[in-house]
Amino acid sequence: MIPFVDFTREYKSLKKEIDEAIHRVLRRGWFVLGPELENFEKRFAEYCDAPYCVGVNSGTDALYLSLLCAGIGQGDEVIVPVNTALPTAMAVSMSGARPVFVDCDESFLIDSKQIVRRINKKTKAIIAVHLYGQACDMDALKKISRRFRLTLIEDCAQATGAMWKGKKVGSFGDFGCFSFYPTKNIGAYGDGGAIITKSKKNYTKLLAERFYGQKDRQVCSIPGMNSRLDEIQAAVLSVKLKYVDTWNRTRQQLALQYRNLIVNPKIVLPTPQGDSQCVYHLFVVRAPKRDAIMKLLKEHGIQTLIHYRTPLHRHPFYAKQEKNSFPVAERYAREIFSLPMYPYLKKQEIKKIATILNNIT
Repeated sequence: MIPFVDFTREYKSLKKEIDEAIHRVLRRGWFVLGPELENFEKRFAEYCDAPYCVGVNSGTDALYLSLLCAGIGQGDEVIVPVNTALPTAMAVSMSGARPVFVDCDESFLIDSKQIVRRINKKTKAIIAVHLYGQACDMDALKKISRRFRLTLIEDCAQATGAMWKGKKVGSFGDFGCFSFYPTKNIGAYGDGGAIITKSKKNYTKLLAERFYGQKDRQVCSIPGMNSRLDEIQAAVLSVKLKYVDTWNRTRQQLALQYRNLIVNPKIVLPTPQGDSQCVYHLFVVRAPKRDAIMKLLKEHGIQTLIHYRTPLHRHPFYAKQEKNSFPVAERYAREIFSLPMYPYLKKQEIKKIATILNNIT
């Protein structure tokens, strides 16, 4: 059996450090908004080359609170790639704004050439999703956001440590939003997220927003909610942060092994961008007979998944408000599937997967 991801392998390698971190929190008896979170926020901001970090409950909350901080809400529109996880668009809907979708390019990322024609007087922001671990063309997105005076939000949920032209994602826009869901490149043992920003004003506002809009924990002065990264998760993430670059390099090596071993032309391998340093949160391939291939792999004990089977505009909730077609994303949705990819995947497991794929006719 080759699972899509095996969390126990990671835990076994870090058991001593993880157990000590958790026990430290338990011994201290401080579980919310304490020193562990403060320490992690400081270190994660430094890691992302940003001055400020705010830990929150999830990547979805990170996006929602960033929109709220930017003053985006009812009657506004936000540009969103149609090929991404549902939470990206749902955060926009939660804010009261409307997500406006844009098709993807051959790298599965938002096609920056198609954004301008979807902008109108209601457009207030662009969400750039660094999907599958690959950075978007941030030069193009920054140029568009400056031209139309739009807030630029980076969805880095799948791309902690990825770079565009040598600079870490999350540090280009007004807000960088991260998820620490367990499957991510740096994952907690539960839900978790963070927002990085270069603006002290935004930082102060975000601190209040995550705690019911209270700036001093006593008086509510702005809209807010309960969205806090707890002390145990912060302690776990502080341990893992030391290893994320090593894990990302391992992911890149595993991706290279996949590329070298899979030689069947019926399996289309992902296309890396030259200026993007991908950290391979997922290794997504394409095949016209996708479902049959996934079934065959399952018969051999290999678990695969689809990210994502349904483009956002095809979900019933969004189909009511989006009548455009997005041919690239729609075609890819019929062909894509994700092979196992995590730092503790074994070389012989990749070899087995490749052998099966190469024998497909």
